[in-house]
Amino acid sequence: MKVGLFFGSFNPIHIGHLIIANVMQDSTDLDEVWFIVSPQNPFKQRKALLHEFDRLRMVELAIEGNYHFRAMDVEFHMPKPSYTVDTLAYLKDKYPQHDFKLIIGGDNLTHFHKWKNSDQILEQYGLYVYPRPGESVDYDHPNVKHVEAPLIDISATFIRKSIEEGKSVTYLLPPLVEDYIKGKKFFV
Repeated sequence: MKVGLFFGSFNPIHIGHLIIANVMQDSTDLDEVWFIVSPQNPFKQRKALLHEFDRLRMVELAIEGNYHFRAMDVEFHMPKPSYTVDTLAYLKDKYPQHDFKLIIGGDNLTHFHKWKNSDQILEQYGLYVYPRPGESVDYDHPNVKHVEAPLIDISATFIRKSIEEGKSVTYLLPPLVEDYIKGKKFFV
């Protein structure tokens, strides 16, 4: 089985994430997309993140009923901060029957060379890259597949700020995720 790995803080997961994951699964040779909830991204400050179990629960709620998607907590049990190359090695060891591909946005491709062991990731796994607004990255490599997808300019930062300001986030979040955030009084 060919699996696309979609790493992220998902703080919170929103419809932009789901649209990209759906396009990746539906328009490529990927059988499934696994959402890898990162407890601590080395490039982000920890203080801004909700607890990792709340972010995992929101991903589970967002993808409920879609058998092509899985929520994964694999990085919760690894040293922090998590590095993609280490997670990939762990998953390959645990699921040797799967062929893993890394799903990233064009904005991440620009800085991909700064990632730990980026050459190893590129050679052993490969990248499926979706476009991001304002980014036109032409990275030519046999293991980089550019996938046509809608330009989604929704950010979790915008959603958190909107909630903090008492504005509606309807249509930006899956309803179950919006209910979960309201119920827990997150970002207010």
